[in-house]
Amino acid sequence: MRDFVAAASLAGFILAGCAQWEENPKETTGTVAGAALGGLVGAGFGQGTGRVAATGAGVLLGAFLGGEIGRSLDHADRLAMQSTTRTALETGRTGEPLRWQNPQTGNFGTVTPLATTESDGTICRTYEQTITVAGRLQTGYGTACRQPDGQWRIVR
Repeated sequence: MRDFVAAASLAGFILAGCAQWEENPKETTGTVAGAALGGLVGAGFGQGTGRVAATGAGVLLGAFLGGEIGRSLDHADRLAMQSTTRTALETGRTGEPLRWQNPQTGNFGTVTPLATTESDGTICRTYEQTITVAGRLQTGYGTACRQPDGQWRIVR
């Protein structure tokens, strides 16, 4: 519970700062999403006060990285990335990258399914995702699991 309170507090400070960024909603969205994802990742490390510190560090690092990416990605970029991710999770072949690109911004990336597992009837896939914005490559890894309604939910 303390982990959640710490993450929520840090996210609150970040959200308060986001109010100043009304002119760039992509950056705000990236910052908030990055903070949330970073907090979740950070909460998976350590125990006790170490976990609180890791959660806090994850929130801050995620907010920074998410803001940087969000500043440069527009709505069409995100739609192309989401569509490609969904296709990669549904039908992508392990180890074969699927590419997306927005010719208007020049931003592009790939989604590569890495492994598929099944546990208690739930199918999960790990994947690598790259994003290139203004010539700068960012790489991330994640795991998504198919929900009972058929949708994929990112769990890491």
